[in-house]
Amino acid sequence: MRILIDGYNLAHAAGILATNIGPGTLRRARDGLVGFLAASLTEREKRGATVVFDAKDAPADLPGDSKVDGIRVLFAFDHPSADELIEELIFADSAPRQLVVVSGDRRLQVAARKRGAQAVESEAWHETLRRRRREERQPSRPNPESKPAPPQSPDEVEDWLRFFDVDEGDFP
Repeated sequence: MRILIDGYNLAHAAGILATNIGPGTLRRARDGLVGFLAASLTEREKRGATVVFDAKDAPADLPGDSKVDGIRVLFAFDHPSADELIEELIFADSAPRQLVVVSGDRRLQVAARKRGAQAVESEAWHETLRRRRREERQPSRPNPESKPAPPQSPDEVEDWLRFFDVDEGDFP
């Protein structure tokens, strides 16, 4: 399975990118999002994950295509927006039925579904990852279906007392 992520869309949905954007805000949001993904995805998912960010007003020193913790990070330098690059990647995918597109953008969801890919809302996908991380951190709980062994029958107690050579009168 491959995952194609609309970076700033997911960052907004996750609350990583605030509405007040100032100097360094976008860089911190990108780093925060990629860090969250690196901590939340399995190794296999990371190998198949691509995050696409808009490159409008981006610093010139940003690499257009890089790997961070196994996750591919793309900037849409040669495209009007990340949406155009994501659409291009959807239509170029050789096995779209194995592709998950994460975005709240209706246009991208339609493009994904046209190719047979799965489209997932950013908010829902973020919540799924958060829930999975919480479950992984919680200690395992006993299975509510399993019941403790029933108490010993009087005959079994008598057998154990005889086995250990204990007289019932030794107990108060």
